[in-house]
Amino acid sequence: TEVTEKLEEVIMIWIKQIRRVLVKSDQMRREADDVGPSAELEHWKMRMSMFNSLLEEIKSSRVKKIISILQAARSKTLRQWKELDNNITIFANEAKDNVRYLYTLDKFFGPFAMASPETMMEHVPGLMNTICMIYCISPHYNTSECLTSLLLKITNQMIKTCKTHLCEG
Repeated sequence: TEVTEKLEEVIMIWIKQIRRVLVKSDQMRREADDVGPSAELEHWKMRMSMFNSLLEEIKSSRVKKIISILQAARSKTLRQWKELDNNITIFANEAKDNVRYLYTLDKFFGPFAMASPETMMEHVPGLMNTICMIYCISPHYNTSECLTSLLLKITNQMIKTCKTHLCEG
């Protein structure tokens, strides 16, 4: 029982730490007003990396041993642990899917940044079709919040490209 109590203390510390990470990742993002669409992809890549690292850690042999000891002892802390484990898996899958879908837009981001207003407009139909596909297919990136954030960043990039073109001309 002494070993079980010590292991439960360790698990509770991990639970608190993981909850802090989850709360922090769920807070609103603060970005500059003129940030472009590449920032959206970078945000989801960082989230994917963070949650994949967490998943690797909780699937490590050291953690698995502690969990199996607590399972044998029928510890009540395991309910909280399993819930967190499930949430981390959900968040990791969401980030992975969003990165995969946003990568399909990445081919448009470069031309948008480098193009003239005329050539930029040639890319808009393909970009919009790809965004529509993502909105229809993605299990996670199909909310008005995600779409608004993405479209705002694309608009920012278009404005920045036009400003650059005006200043050069």
